[in-house]
Amino acid sequence: MSLDLNRIKALCFDVDGTLSDTDDLYTQKVSRFFPRLVFKDPEHTARRFVMWVEAPGNALLGLADTLGIDDEMIAVINWQSRHRKLSSKKFLLVPGVDEMLKQLHGRYPMSIVSARDEHGTMAFLAQFDLAKYFDVIVTGLSAEHTKPYPDPILLAAQKMNVAPKNCLMIGDTTVDMRAGKSAGAQTVGVLCGFGEEPELRKMGADVILEDTTKLVEILINH
Repeated sequence: MSLDLNRIKALCFDVDGTLSDTDDLYTQKVSRFFPRLVFKDPEHTARRFVMWVEAPGNALLGLADTLGIDDEMIAVINWQSRHRKLSSKKFLLVPGVDEMLKQLHGRYPMSIVSARDEHGTMAFLAQFDLAKYFDVIVTGLSAEHTKPYPDPILLAAQKMNVAPKNCLMIGDTTVDMRAGKSAGAQTVGVLCGFGEEPELRKMGADVILEDTTKLVEILINH
């Protein structure tokens, strides 16, 4: 696995599990409900469970990816986004993401490409004052189809005035990898979120990183 660095002219970031983190303290509390006798790695299982609860849209898309029912699940998620009651949830940031974005800002046009609804996406960006780093924000209902279809990445590329093949999609799920590949972009899978390395590799991740902040080592410090 490797990236063609010369091709990269713009960056597309997923949010949940890529920029937004999961509450590890909550995960520790939940893990006691996953006994070691039954679960090989209770902490890992608890973390995935918490992610399901915190970002059900991403979890449902991942399930649809496995079952091959993209259209049906996307219709459910779109309906959920339109009818969901707005919450005042507080988000967590993957450690070091703010500094990473600061270093990348100005070197590349950057976009958010999220399956989240606009309210949740903007609330996350506002809480950490991150919107200033992004030229384009594409959310779950911005394009005709959301991830794993290529539409959101194609839209982000168009708005950044960059060819899709010159984009780099960074995300934590197979849905992100599929969307990136379908759009002709290169892809980076990160392990700080919902996805597992074997499945990200299987879906064609060009590179897999321990967490999103390691992107700096590839794009700046290489």
